[in-house]
Amino acid sequence: MSEAGMGTLGERIEATLDALREQSQFRTLENPQGINLYSNDYLGLAHDPRLKQATLEALAAGDSIGATGSRLLSGNSPEWEALESEFAEFAGTESALYFGSGYAANLGLIAAIAGPSDLIFSDALNHASLIDGIRLSDAKKVIYPHADLQFLEAALCEHRRHAGTKLIVTESVFSMEGDVAPLARMADLAAAHGAELIVDEAHAVGVHGPGGRGICAALGLERRVFASVHTCGKALASAGAFVCGSGALRDFLINRARTFIFSTAMPPYLAAQIRAALALARTADEKRAHLRTISEILRTRLSAAGISCGRSCSQIIPIYLGTNDAALAVAACFQDAGFAVRAIRPPTVPAGTSRLRLSLTASLSLEEIHRLAAATEAAVRSLPQVASTSVHA
Repeated sequence: MSEAGMGTLGERIEATLDALREQSQFRTLENPQGINLYSNDYLGLAHDPRLKQATLEALAAGDSIGATGSRLLSGNSPEWEALESEFAEFAGTESALYFGSGYAANLGLIAAIAGPSDLIFSDALNHASLIDGIRLSDAKKVIYPHADLQFLEAALCEHRRHAGTKLIVTESVFSMEGDVAPLARMADLAAAHGAELIVDEAHAVGVHGPGGRGICAALGLERRVFASVHTCGKALASAGAFVCGSGALRDFLINRARTFIFSTAMPPYLAAQIRAALALARTADEKRAHLRTISEILRTRLSAAGISCGRSCSQIIPIYLGTNDAALAVAACFQDAGFAVRAIRPPTVPAGTSRLRLSLTASLSLEEIHRLAAATEAAVRSLPQVASTSVHA
């Protein structure tokens, strides 16, 4: 590339960064200080000494701290094979395959199983990894309004004669909204219209369902969905994700999922960490109950104060504020009150829906939840621009 070309690209990058700063959308890697309200460590396992000890023991006992290659070359190990079998049992499916991240799992799954002749129905608020998997697949797509099953059913009817495979793709607990997809009705729609259902359980694993097995398990849908994706980097305080489904799906992904085939395997000791986290999560009913309680209490207090949390019914509670400036102002108020939170703004969320995303964990006390509610109420009362935009349409 010529010096002129490099300069042009560099100038374009600088101009983009300047525009982000002017629009209050420039992001940094600094962590806010205070009581953490942006962590996905829903069960508090990231600081659990039992999990740390299990990881240290596995590291000490292992022959290697590196995988040395992809699973198809030198990176496979008995530890990963055994963990995949155990996780399939946990998820209630025939089989499971581990990927290095939730993003890689969603991208690899959808891009592998769908192609140009297929049609994907995707929720408008699906995670970027699902969106990018759909784009990479080259499948035709229908984006339906968030959780709008009337629209989805009409779209399925409209495309009833579509010759290729039809897939419905959704999160179970939505990462920015905190609401739960109507999966039972979606499974019925899929069955009635010859479609397959794919569910991303990232924010449900460990938190929802019997033993923290997720929303599909809570509804008895484990064998009615084509594939479910279970992330380990949130409530399980580890890394990576499992795609769960049939044995044939596992074999197909080993042969066709590019994010699996061309990625160096994760080290064997991480399998022991995930196994230990899974054991702790299975028996964390008390923590799950506490998390449900504090989530309900906070939503009730905010609702009583006229502050919108949308349709949240989980540990993720958005406070809708509308504009970037309003979200940043309230985040600053939270910081002053001793709470660490980040403003969520476009392009992460649609324009006009800037918000604070409160991510509650079982480590929070009831006293801290009441303090948080009071700080939110005070922030809304003190800032006119916030009060005028705090109700989510």
